[in-house]
Amino acid sequence: MLASAAATLNSCSLSALPVAGSRFQRRLPAPLCSPPYLPQKMIISPCTTPAGGSGGWEGTSSVKTAVAAVDSSEPAEKLQQQATTKYYFVVANAKFMLDEEEHFKELMYERLRYYGERNKEQDFWLVIEPKFLDKFPNIINRLKRPAVALVSTNGPWITFMKLRLDRVLTESHEADSLEEALASNPVDLEFEKPEKWVAPYTKYEFGWWEPFLPPGSQKPKA
Repeated sequence: MLASAAATLNSCSLSALPVAGSRFQRRLPAPLCSPPYLPQKMIISPCTTPAGGSGGWEGTSSVKTAVAAVDSSEPAEKLQQQATTKYYFVVANAKFMLDEEEHFKELMYERLRYYGERNKEQDFWLVIEPKFLDKFPNIINRLKRPAVALVSTNGPWITFMKLRLDRVLTESHEADSLEEALASNPVDLEFEKPEKWVAPYTKYEFGWWEPFLPPGSQKPKA
């Protein structure tokens, strides 16, 4: 009878194990399928035949190899899509953004100073007549031209600027490179000077926005 019970344990069939209260439960060693020195979630049955066809413990190398094979076999188009970056922006007509809005210049220079003090790489730019607006006909229909967009990879900050500036439109788009995301159409900006300046602060000087233009972009002419 003991030999029969031992054969049952070696078969690794849970259904054939002695039920609770059986006299064999207290006398026989634990089955090899449940080593007591391993956590239950890490137990791999020695009776399971690995992919190589031989018995024994399956290592993790075969799992890593399978994962690597899947990663390396992804289509090139999918890998390219994963490399794209999302850019958030607020946009309005250039006169409002660069010549009329009372706090925009101060907000931009404060942000630039903050990044400089912390040695952070600049991730926000002003784009005059951005090319990516062609993707948003609903925005174009509501926008006076020429237009200016504040673009950043920092979505929460763009949301803050939308609330701060108020009269702007907001959206996002994806691009494969920074050059593509900040591409613009050439345009000459001209703002009429008011006959009488009554605001308590000094009138913005023309061209204050140049430090925020994308690298290598065309600077507006006075």
